Amino acid sequence: MQENNSNSAEKDIEFDVLTEIGNIGAGNATTALSQLINARIDMCVPKVDLLGFSELAEIVGGAETLVAGILLSLEGDVDGMMLFVLESSAAHLLVDQLMGCVSGENKGDFSEMEQSALMEIGNIIAGAYLSSISELTNMKITSSVPYLSVDMAGAILSVPAIEFGKLGDKALLIESKFKDLDVDISGYFILIPTLESYGQILTSLGL
Repeated sequence: MQENNSNSAEKDIEFDVLTEIGNIGAGNATTALSQLINARIDMCVPKVDLLGFSELAEIVGGAETLVAGILLSLEGDVDGMMLFVLESSAAHLLVDQLMGCVSGENKGDFSEMEQSALMEIGNIIAGAYLSSISELTNMKITSSVPYLSVDMAGAILSVPAIEFGKLGDKALLIESKFKDLDVDISGYFILIPTLESYGQILTSLGL
């Protein structure tokens, strides 16, 4: 019984640390995005969770939900992949806000300029979360150039599942809610380290 309590306490501490990573990352991203658009923007972290690959699609609206995903590969002390995912409609709203456009309805494909804006947003947010992990762990983490994909959630999330499914089945999911815009918009930061890298992150945190 004591062992179960001990395991539970360890999980609680681990979860607290992951939540702290989410909050620090949101703070860093808020500052960077506010500077980018020269306007106040706020971000909060309503949800942090460790999930299996099969659960991720449901969290972002279901496997057939059209989403914009910004993918980056991780290198340095941590190997793996990182994703920032927004529902397509939310991505259009966020880009419109950042570009100072009037939000149009029933938008279809993203223009080249909108794609560039989305990749910049994804890059800033991913960089903010990576910085927060680096600050807490003293680990050096670098990321590749971002790659944007607009597709069904199931298709986008199958990429890391195929590539890293043999090395681990857990992903750190941090929901990020953008506030102080015309509407609240939710995006999802998903960190998928290899099992070895995840162990190194926890070890560096003394867990």
